[in-house]
Order: sequence, then C-alpha cells, then structure tokens
Amino acid sequence: MNRFISSLIAVSLCVATPGLAFAGDVTVGNLKIAASYARAMVPGAEVGGGYLTITNTGKTDDRLIAASSSRAGKVEVHEMRMDNDVMVMRQLAGGLPLPAGKTVQLKPGSYHLMFMEVVDPFKQGETIRARLTFEKAGSIDVDFPVGSAVASRADNGGKHANAAE
Repeated sequence: MNRFISSLIAVSLCVATPGLAFAGDVTVGNLKIAASYARAMVPGAEVGGGYLTITNTGKTDDRLIAASSSRAGKVEVHEMRMDNDVMVMRQLAGGLPLPAGKTVQLKPGSYHLMFMEVVDPFKQGETIRARLTFEKAGSIDVDFPVGSAVASRADNGGKHANAAE
C-alpha cells in the first residue's frame, strides 16, 4: 500500500504546474541549461520532481549521467511514458542522451529528475540546489526554484506502475 501511495505522489509530481518561476540559465561545456524548477512536496511525500531544459549546442552527443543534492538521499534521472494505458516510470540507468544540436526537455509526464529519500520536503518559495553530471561536459550546480504543489490537470485515474531497470 505504501508503494502504491508513493507511486500516486510521484505521478502527481509529474503533471503540469502553471505559474512557476524559473532559475537563470547556466552553461557547462556545450550544454545550455534553462528553465529549471521543482514542485513543492505534499505532506508525507518522500520524493520530489525536478524539471529543466538542456540544449546541446555542440557537434557531439553528450549524456546526463548523474545528479545529486544535499536535500535528497539520491537523485535519479527518470522517464515517464504510457504503456498499454498505464503510466510507467523508470530510472534511465544509462543516463539521458543529449543529441548534438538538439534540445531535451525534462518536464512533467516525461523525462525528469526524481529527488528521492527527501527528509525535509520542498516548500514553495525556496530553492533546491542539485549537481548535474554530464558524460562529456562535466558537472555544474543548478538551482531549482520551488513552485506550488498543485497540479493543473487531473491525475491519470490511478493507472501507474514502476518499471524497474
């Protein structure tokens, strides 16, 4: 039952939230990181979602291979997708590909950072710092302003499953 509740909380973190303030753009190597934000966590939640846009302006592919934060026991790169009318969330064990000359969005309902084992829940108005590590570009600290916990659309009807990989 606790896993089911955690899954529902995770799904609620991964749907659109309007009106969030975004942090300033940062650059590491050929990667431009923009529009980072997180959502406030609901009471009892142990996970939080982080979102941003990464543009690879270079001529070679890169990959987001790791993330960490002092606010979470671990941070994982996740993907959410529909599989036979069920929302499936899984860790991208090999990291997130960042093709040369392309922009990749980490956004609700898609790729995102999952802050796990959070002891002090994210509160609206604060900023969460995370270190992102890329295969070629190296590491950089990124600030995630925390917006409202309220989603703008209904959940997916409770259809959710975690796919381990």
